[in-house]
Amino acid sequence: MPRKKPFSVKQKKKQLQDKRDGSRERREEQTDTSDGESVTHHIRRLNQQPSQGLGPRSYDPNRYRLHFERDSREEVERRKRAAREQVLQPVSAELLELDIREVYQPGSVLDFPRRPPWSYEMSKEQLVSQEERSFQEYLGKIHGSYTSEKLSYFEHNLETWRQLWRVLEMSDIVLLITDTRHPVVNFPPALYEYVTGELGLALILVLNKVDLAPPALVVAWKHYFHQHYPQLHIVLFTSFPRDPRTPQDPSSVLKKSRRRGRGWTRALGPEQLLRACEAITAGKVDLSSWREKIARDVAGATWGNGSGEEDEEEDGPAVLVEQQTDSAMEPAGPTRERYKDGVVTIGCVGFPNVGKSSLINGLVGRKVVSVSRTPGHTRYFQTYFLTPSVKLCDCPGLIFPSLLPRQLQVLAGIYPIAQIQEPYTAVGYLATRIPVQVLLHLRHPEAKDPSAEHPWCAWDICEAWAEKRGYKTAKAARNDVYRAANSLLRLAVDGRLSLCFHPPGYSEQKGTWESHPETTELVVLQGRVGPAGDEEEEEEEELSSSCEEEGEEDRDADEEGEGDEDTPTSAPGSGLAARNPYTLLGEDEC
Repeated sequence: MPRKKPFSVKQKKKQLQDKRDGSRERREEQTDTSDGESVTHHIRRLNQQPSQGLGPRSYDPNRYRLHFERDSREEVERRKRAAREQVLQPVSAELLELDIREVYQPGSVLDFPRRPPWSYEMSKEQLVSQEERSFQEYLGKIHGSYTSEKLSYFEHNLETWRQLWRVLEMSDIVLLITDTRHPVVNFPPALYEYVTGELGLALILVLNKVDLAPPALVVAWKHYFHQHYPQLHIVLFTSFPRDPRTPQDPSSVLKKSRRRGRGWTRALGPEQLLRACEAITAGKVDLSSWREKIARDVAGATWGNGSGEEDEEEDGPAVLVEQQTDSAMEPAGPTRERYKDGVVTIGCVGFPNVGKSSLINGLVGRKVVSVSRTPGHTRYFQTYFLTPSVKLCDCPGLIFPSLLPRQLQVLAGIYPIAQIQEPYTAVGYLATRIPVQVLLHLRHPEAKDPSAEHPWCAWDICEAWAEKRGYKTAKAARNDVYRAANSLLRLAVDGRLSLCFHPPGYSEQKGTWESHPETTELVVLQGRVGPAGDEEEEEEEELSSSCEEEGEEDRDADEEGEGDEDTPTSAPGSGLAARNPYTLLGEDEC
C-alpha cells in the first residue's frame, strides 16, 4: 500500500473553503429560476433572498434580483493595490462636466433589449425561448464590442427587462425619472428614441431630488436636455423641498434632521407634472379630479401636528394597488387603445435609487410604496390609481449599458453598497472631486504633526475615517477600513457628501445660470412650498455601513409618519450660491 502524501492543516482549510464555494454556486443555480442565466457564467447575482420552496406554484423571491457582470479576483486585487498606492489629486472643474454622447454613444450597440416579434399563435414556451435567444444575442453584441474594463454595470436578468417591456406596452405616457445630481447617468438615449419614435408616446423627463443640487445647476441641466432632446417634457420634482432662503447652520455631515409629521403632501412638482399631462392628453382625458386632489393636498398639508402619525396610512381615500407579478409574460397587443375607458396610464421608469417609488408617494400624498436605498428594492411593477382617471405604474429600476466608470455608478447608488467587493476606488473617485478629508476633518494615519501636509490615498481616507468613527475589527481591533469605506459611500448616496456633475460648458457660463430668471423662480417656488415652521430635531446618527439592515430606508423614506431628511448646509460666499443650503458643499465645490 503506497504511503499517504502529507496534507497540512492549511491545505485542508483551503479544500473545505473550495468545497463550500462550489456548493454555494450550485445552490444559487438551483434556487435562481430567472431566464437568461445561461448567457454567461461571469454573472454575480445580488440581493439573494431565502427560497420559499421550488414547487411549480411557489413564488421565487430571486426571480427579479440584480444580475451584474462579476469582477475577476485579479481585477479586485489590482484595484485594492491602486487604492493603497495611488496618490489622490483634485480634478479640474471641466472633468465634472458629463456629455451624454461620451457616456452612451448613440447609434452604437449600447442599446436595451427589445421584445422580439410575436403572434398569438405562439405558445408560452415558444415565446420564452424566442425572448431568451434574442437576449443572448443582445448580450453577445455588447460584450463582443467592448471589454469588461470599459463597460459599466448593467442588468443581465431577462426577467427584469420583461417588466420594462410590459410597462411600456401598457403606458400612455412614460415618465423617465433621473437624479438631478447626475441626470446624464440615468438618461439612456436609446430609450428616448424608442419611446418617442417607435412607440409614438410622450416622454416626460423628471429631474428628481432637486433639493440636493444648486438651483442654477438644475436649470442648466433642464436647458441642456431641452436643447438636445426637443420632444421631452421636463418636470422638476422633489419629495422634500427646502427653502434656500432660510439660513442654515453648516454643521457636521453626521447630523441630520428628523421632521415630525407627514412630508409627502409638500412635494414639489405634482402641479408641473399635471400641466405636462394636460398638454399631452389635449382634453382626451378628464384630469379635473387630479387637480382637485392637488388642491386638497396643499390645503390640508400640516406639519408637526404631533398627532395622527400612526394613522397616516389610513388617512385619505384608499389607493387601489394591483400587483403585476406574472403579467410581463403575457402577450399584449403592440397597438392598443389609448386612454382606454377614459383612464391615462403613466409608467414610471428609471435607474435604481433615482426616487421612482418616492415620486409616487409624493403624488399620492402619503406613503403607499415601500422605498429603500438598496438598489433592486422594487422587484416587480405595480399599478396605483391616483384618481379614477389617472393610473400610475411603478417599474423596477433597470441599469442600461454605458461607458460610465463603475466607481461613479456606485456613488450614484446603482450598485448595492453592502455587496461591493472593493469599495476603496469609489472612495478615491469621490475624494478627487470633493475634498472629503477636509470636510470630515480627517487626520492622516501617519501624521505626527496635524498641521503638516501629507499625501492622501483612498486607503488613508478610509483608515482615518475608521479611526474617527471608532470602526474596529472584531479580533485584532484594527481599523475596519472596509466598514469605513461603506460608510463614506452611504454619505455620498444620501447626499450628505454631495457630488454633482455639470452639463458641458457649465464652468464657463456659471454666472449666467446663477442670474438666470428660472433660477430665481425655482428658489422662490421652493421657498413657497418648503416646510417653514416645521418641528425639527437634529441628532447625530450612527452610520450603518457594514451591512444593509432589513427595512433600512433612504433619505426619501417615511416610516411611521417620520420623514428623514439630511441636514442642508452651505459654504461661505456671496450671492445666490452662498444662500444655497442644499449640499454640504458650496456650488463652487460640487
